[in-house]
Amino acid sequence: MRFVLAATGASGAIYLQRLLDRLAAGGHEVHLLLSKYARVVVAEELPGGLRVPPGIKEWRGDASMHVPFASGSARFDGMAVVPCSMGTLARIAHGTSETTILRAADVFLKERRRLVLVPRESPFSLIHARNLVAALEVGAIVVPAMPAFYHRPQTVEEVADTVVFRVLDHLGVPAEDAPKWQEAPAAGE
Repeated sequence: MRFVLAATGASGAIYLQRLLDRLAAGGHEVHLLLSKYARVVVAEELPGGLRVPPGIKEWRGDASMHVPFASGSARFDGMAVVPCSMGTLARIAHGTSETTILRAADVFLKERRRLVLVPRESPFSLIHARNLVAALEVGAIVVPAMPAFYHRPQTVEEVADTVVFRVLDHLGVPAEDAPKWQEAPAAGE
C-alpha cells in the first residue's frame, strides 16, 4: 500500500516513530513529510532524532507542491498526520491548502481517501471542539492520541502503540499483534 505520513508541531513524536517503524516493517511505500515545527518537536522528544528506515521517501520542506501526493491523479491508499497540531487540524478542516501537508490533506479529502488526524492536545477549547467536528464533517478520521490501558502496557512504547494500532486500523493495515479488548482473559480470571 502507498501512504503519506506527515507530522506537525504537536507533542507526541513517539507516535510518529512507532507508526513509521510499523509501516516500514510492513513493506509499504511511505512518503514522509515533516513541518518545520515537527522537526523541532522531534529533536526535543526523540533522543538521537527520528530514525527513518531504509526505503522511506522523505520530502524536505513543507512549501513545495512538486510531490506526487499533492495531486489527486496520484493514487495513494491513505494519509496520517501524526501528531497533528490543533492549528493544522483547523486549517485542514477549512481547506486552506497553503503548505504541502495541507494541500495533501485537501487532496485526500476531495478524492475521498483515508485521512487520519491524530491530535494530541488537552484540554480542548470550544474552538478545538468545533474544528474537530468540522474535520469529521469534511471526511477526516480523528484518532486522538488517547492510549488504552486494558492490556496493561509495561513500557512507554507499549502505551504509544495502543494509539498507533488504532491509526493502523483506520489506514486499513492489519496489526496482528495489537491487543484486542476481551480476546484473552485477564490475568487471574
